[in-house]
Amino acid sequence: MSETNNQLKAVDFFCGAGGVTCGFSQIGIEVLGGIDIDSKFKDTYEKNNGSKFLNKDVSNLDPSELQEFFPINKNDDDLIFVGCSPCQYYSNINSDKEKSEGGRLLLEDFKDFVLYYKPGFVFIENVPGLETKEGSPLDNFKIKLSEQGYTFDSAVLNAKHFSVPQNRRRYVLIASRVMDGLKLPKQDKMKNKFSTVKDAIGDFTKFPKISHGYKDESEFQHSTAKLSEVNYARVKNTPVDGGSRKSWSQDENLQLECYKNHTGHTDVYGRLSWSKPAPTITTRFIYTSTGRYSHPEQDRGISLREGATLQSFPLNYIFHSTNQGAIATMIGNAVPPNLAKAIGLSIKNHWTEWQLSKQKREQ
Repeated sequence: MSETNNQLKAVDFFCGAGGVTCGFSQIGIEVLGGIDIDSKFKDTYEKNNGSKFLNKDVSNLDPSELQEFFPINKNDDDLIFVGCSPCQYYSNINSDKEKSEGGRLLLEDFKDFVLYYKPGFVFIENVPGLETKEGSPLDNFKIKLSEQGYTFDSAVLNAKHFSVPQNRRRYVLIASRVMDGLKLPKQDKMKNKFSTVKDAIGDFTKFPKISHGYKDESEFQHSTAKLSEVNYARVKNTPVDGGSRKSWSQDENLQLECYKNHTGHTDVYGRLSWSKPAPTITTRFIYTSTGRYSHPEQDRGISLREGATLQSFPLNYIFHSTNQGAIATMIGNAVPPNLAKAIGLSIKNHWTEWQLSKQKREQ
């Protein structure tokens, strides 16, 4: 489709380290800026993306105030509002529900901005539990969109079908006010289409072999968490390329009491498999004790840069912090840029089709 003279643009609510902004920018969507309550994202967001970071709590920001910070207007057909709010409350992963309670109704806050400005397009991404768990604000959000003339498409997508080397299931909704027919991108479920761990981080000329506790002082950030003596022994005794803690389940010096009679999943303390996508990269992926986050063959957890690459961030995307845990949080909380890119392309193609049909009507 040929381009029009108009510019498709976006405002990225709950922007974090800029996963959506990064993906959108790669396909020519101008991101005017991002909004987040946490100031630690500011340098990472602005220095990588060249977009303005607004350090505000969306829950306490009046919709009319947004025009003071970004050049937007009501009923702008060329505008996308992105609302990928923190999702721990509705996650199936064990988390502290009291700590995540504050994010439970952020979708309601985002809805107020959508209803006030009525942008041409809306995009939200969250955990699958947003669609199924009791008390979710999603149904009300959909009702209000429909009342304002939006049509939408929604589904649970797996990022591994969109060039993200990671199993990451997410609920995605995209909505259009300008024209019917907006559709989510189709998931290519052919196994040979998956990007694997080896595809992503298997080139040792890019990801040099390192030991646990290595501190990379360069901007590449190939740093790893230091392991305790017993956790180092556990990794060394876990078979390479997908091995699990079952291999040392009978070693009383290595086995944890809580796992002695445990028959459930064995991902904790496991190694990544070269030939498969990674498991979901969480905010604690640098710790071998929190999931299948040990390197496929080296005796360490995966590095910050490896985690970012498994999230599909470009190799030159720099995370600005001196704290490894803070950087891991930025990476794990992000929407994978390649997933955002696929969603953005669906919106952009629909918008371009609408622009062309509008031009024909005006001739």
